[in-house]
Amino acid sequence: MFGRSGGLRMLWPRCVSLSPASVLSLLPLLSLLPLLPLLLLGSRVSGSEARDSDLSSVTCGSLVKLLNTRHNVRLHSHDVKYGSGSGQQSVTGVDAADDANSYWQIRGQPSRPCSRGAPIKCGQRVRFTHMKTGRNLHSHHFSSPLSNNQEVSAFGERGEGDDLDVWTVQCDADHWEREDSVRLKHAGTDVFLSVTGETYGHPIRGQREVHGMSAPGANGLWRTMEGVFIQPSAEPLPHDEL
Repeated sequence: MFGRSGGLRMLWPRCVSLSPASVLSLLPLLSLLPLLPLLLLGSRVSGSEARDSDLSSVTCGSLVKLLNTRHNVRLHSHDVKYGSGSGQQSVTGVDAADDANSYWQIRGQPSRPCSRGAPIKCGQRVRFTHMKTGRNLHSHHFSSPLSNNQEVSAFGERGEGDDLDVWTVQCDADHWEREDSVRLKHAGTDVFLSVTGETYGHPIRGQREVHGMSAPGANGLWRTMEGVFIQPSAEPLPHDEL
């Protein structure tokens, strides 16, 4: 369906007979249906215009999954609220690579939006909006339920929350490179987005606690994985599972 150089191709339906095993193999694709409006936004470019060097940076507007490299879990959220602390929507880490609740869109600050497709600079402040619920990655001075670190939640409605939704991208190059690990420092309280391995029980059994920690370390390193990476004046470029 998707080609790195040829862009988005539509597959017209036919009347075909599928075995039960074939139907099951198609189920992961159903989770990508919410991405189709985003995939249809950009102008088309030919493969010769899309050079590898143009594709290395994480860009504004991209829809990505973020992997904690120490614990190998993806940043995740869902419409399940904390039973303590703020009572806001919980943010966790999950092992599964194919969970559609792990997509986040990278956006600018409320007062300083970034240009669609512009590379994110090291030191730039951004927001992460959860695709399924429209709430922003957020932190504040509440204790997290398992480790007693600082709670991280998802907050706001339709992508709009408050100043505590802003995170600073810390990396070593000029821009956030897709293959590099970065730290995400909360602009309002100076904690680092982290995972230290604590595991929840019911109703989100097996998911890891995500929280803020005051000191940087290996528990707070993140890299982009699956996603749709937006390029300036070009169609979104699929990566890995897309």
